[in-house]
Amino acid sequence: MRTTRRAFTKAAGAMIALATTGIPSLAAPARAGTPSAAPAVRRGTYLIKNGMVITVDRNQGVLPRADILIRNGVIERIGRGLSVPGAQLIDATDMIVMPGFVNSHYHMWSAIGRSFTARNGGFSYYPAKSATSGLYTPEDFYNSVLLACAELVNGGTTTVHNWSHNTRSPAHADAELRAHQHSLLRARYSYGHIDKLPVDEVNRYHDLARVRREWFGADSPFDGLVHLGLNLRGPQQSTDAVFHEEMKFVKASGLPVAIHAPQESPNNVDAVDYERRGYLGPDFMIAHYIPATTEDLAAMARTKTPLSFATHSELRLSSTGDARAALFAMRAAGLTISLSSDATSIAPPDMFEMMRFTWNLGVPWAGTPSERASAISVQEVIEMATINGAVAMGIGDITGSITEGKRADIILVRAKDLNIWPIGNIETAIVQSGTTSNVDTVLVDGRLIKRHGRLLAYDVNRIVRGAQRSSARILDSAGEILKF
Repeated sequence: MRTTRRAFTKAAGAMIALATTGIPSLAAPARAGTPSAAPAVRRGTYLIKNGMVITVDRNQGVLPRADILIRNGVIERIGRGLSVPGAQLIDATDMIVMPGFVNSHYHMWSAIGRSFTARNGGFSYYPAKSATSGLYTPEDFYNSVLLACAELVNGGTTTVHNWSHNTRSPAHADAELRAHQHSLLRARYSYGHIDKLPVDEVNRYHDLARVRREWFGADSPFDGLVHLGLNLRGPQQSTDAVFHEEMKFVKASGLPVAIHAPQESPNNVDAVDYERRGYLGPDFMIAHYIPATTEDLAAMARTKTPLSFATHSELRLSSTGDARAALFAMRAAGLTISLSSDATSIAPPDMFEMMRFTWNLGVPWAGTPSERASAISVQEVIEMATINGAVAMGIGDITGSITEGKRADIILVRAKDLNIWPIGNIETAIVQSGTTSNVDTVLVDGRLIKRHGRLLAYDVNRIVRGAQRSSARILDSAGEILKF
């Protein structure tokens, strides 16, 4: 097994602006220090009219035609023929309305490295990551994470788990968090370790108390959008003794935690043992875990431990595992399976593509343990891309479905575009035909972030320039190893 987990390359420079949304221009790239005040973006009262609504709420299902009232960031009412004086009308005629996507595992610090290629090994994710992870400055982290956020919003993702597994310094952590502040996305920031930390060295999280106080304390600039977590190297990148020592810290911190598990043999993550130790539970996320045994999966199911399945990555980075068989085994065990992109150098953070790929992968094969199973449905992959990710991040009561009382994280998809119209089944249309280019409108926490196909909350040109600046400097610093 290649001993490290994915996360390589992300970048983007720039800031948010736009007087029309009330977001001030941000003149300086990220730097360490006390966070500045959050950009002032007003939540409005919106009435979405006449949409084809995929609620992802099993009590409501799919509503062929419905209206949604949003007030102060909350989904206040869902019904037909709603009329609200003073509400801003959002005409959803010939549009599919659904909850924003949730990406449960994304190494955002390396977004700008999506096409970095090592001279020896071609594509090979790990050599390119190894050659560059130490070259990122705090400004590069800011540029990368903001680029990632803008791309996510553009494609309809409203919540992301930033699995930061190269937390190089306090300034780097501040840079990522400032990008989240400016992005206006819902997120978990999972504070981690420096890439290539020696396997026998315990990560003491020396800066965590400050981060918790300055970014997540009483004066947090996030307005409830971002919460804090931890990620551990686990047995993939540290010794068992180090992993268990770090878990003592995690349990004392009270924070949710995430670890990588193998994508191929050998299986060095023992979920049965972790259950005995009291590690497993809804606040312990595991990514990958392709070689998990039936007993491992049963332990996860008993404890409601969520699983993040990065479909592209599971296939690309496994030479001994069968991702399709693993997916069926996870499903048969009753796990909460969410979809994720891992790193941009492995897969794009495109939830439409992930849903479609997973749906096509989910076919039982004769002569295998899955042969008596039913095929994975479009409804299931939509849940994996929305509510299951929210549950995995501990915010299933806040987002992930269009339900009265939840926060308004909602996207509108143009259904009359050439690649979608005409529609027979609304859910099938989204999974089989939808693409990021069809996303017309995105609301996060009741704020309009994208409208009529245009990003309102980002200065895209500045973001692209910042990303290019960081990428060019890193490539130049890496030298011959990335000259392919």
